[in-house]
Amino acid sequence: MNILKDILYKVAIEAVKGSTEIAVNNIDFDSRKIEENDVFIAIRGAVADGHEFIETAINKGATAIICDTFPENIVAGVTYVQVKDTNRALAFMASNFYGNPSSNLKLVGITGTNGKTTIASLLFQLFKKAGYKVGLLSTVKNVVDDVEYKSMLTTSDSITINKFLKQMNDAGVEYCFMEVSSHGIAQKRTEGLQFAGGVFTNLSHDHLDYHKTFAEYRDVKKIFFDQLPKSAFALVNSDDKNGQVMLQNTAAKKLTYALKSYADYRAQILENQLSGLLLKVNEQEVWVRLIGTFNAYNLLAIYGTAIELGLDNLEVLRLLSELESVSGRFQFIVSKDNITAVVDYAHTPDALENVLKTIEDIRTKNEQLITVVGCGGDRDKTKRPIMANIASTLSDKAILTSDNPRTENPQAIIEDMEKGVEPQNYKKTLAILDRKQAIKTACQLAQPNDIILIAGKGHETYQEINGVRHDFDDMKIVKELLEQLNK
Repeated sequence: MNILKDILYKVAIEAVKGSTEIAVNNIDFDSRKIEENDVFIAIRGAVADGHEFIETAINKGATAIICDTFPENIVAGVTYVQVKDTNRALAFMASNFYGNPSSNLKLVGITGTNGKTTIASLLFQLFKKAGYKVGLLSTVKNVVDDVEYKSMLTTSDSITINKFLKQMNDAGVEYCFMEVSSHGIAQKRTEGLQFAGGVFTNLSHDHLDYHKTFAEYRDVKKIFFDQLPKSAFALVNSDDKNGQVMLQNTAAKKLTYALKSYADYRAQILENQLSGLLLKVNEQEVWVRLIGTFNAYNLLAIYGTAIELGLDNLEVLRLLSELESVSGRFQFIVSKDNITAVVDYAHTPDALENVLKTIEDIRTKNEQLITVVGCGGDRDKTKRPIMANIASTLSDKAILTSDNPRTENPQAIIEDMEKGVEPQNYKKTLAILDRKQAIKTACQLAQPNDIILIAGKGHETYQEINGVRHDFDDMKIVKELLEQLNK
């Protein structure tokens, strides 16, 4: 058992009622999971306030309560600890409770609007190929060496993160690569963790429903780099003007990567084909299986990170050539009649434009490009018309459809998107509410050699409608539909 006083190390305590010398069994912020001798941390969330469940937690056996305001009813025999910020307290307590597992491996955080999953997943893949025991905390999945667990969030809560890191310690994992979202930073989920390095990919329009302004979104990302220790490295994309902003106040070793400007790690695209990229990385040529300019940036970030973590330059280049694309990130199939279907997670304007421009770079212009795209419900509405404008402008045909409508009316989401379609693009734009029917229509419209892009969901194998998740896999569906049409 842990002692409450020990797991409160580094927590900014304002007042205490009761003893902190008590033994505790577990810690949690979900009152439903509280059992005898547990600590309950009352978090003020967007949907519910944990302070309203303090009494429930005590009735279930909690012997200590962490809160930012003492409740009116103080129960004898229960310890109450008042802190300024319960999110921050949770982060440090979770780290202490699991024995500060991040200090026992090299943890690298990857943040930015696009590329986080690809970089984290491919770093995991590269270090595994190099013979190391590796961990991954990502949108797609969490992995402890060879054991995979499903992932629901880009950045999990502090308890889940530290629980996985402790499992990694027990499994002898040496390196862990972790996606760090703006939500995770804002909610202090990464505080209390010891990072060996941080990577910044890029910054574009996303999550403005949560952060309200682009400046706030940028500044939240910057907090991650501000908190890196002197012993860590900070590697940023210097072709993005926000890269230097991330480095302004960091104590970490400052490093850059770029395709267009001078940087510590530089690359030049020599060839860009559907079969891969020929890159010149710091004057060394390497052929890789990934395609597109955005992947050249991702691979450069991976290269720089691997070098900073001590791997040999030539060994890293060899391993880069062996890397395979991440599920739902420019994943493609070619049907019997030579129709190419691409599935990509692109769910922001910048990501969608990058994917469409990548296809534009490798196509012959003798085929048509058909794009199927939707926007998520209960999320940033301002990007909807922008994404529809990009899809309809850069495609020969654009089909606007449902993504994950969640609790919103999918028709209303599509109507928001349609506002961004310019008059000259009306005739080549369709709106089909049912996503499967939209994909089917794209397949029916496609002729031999044509390209279909299905954007927005990528690796996701569900569609969320009115709070219920239904089985839905873009790649599986388009593959089946193309096979049926070939019969």
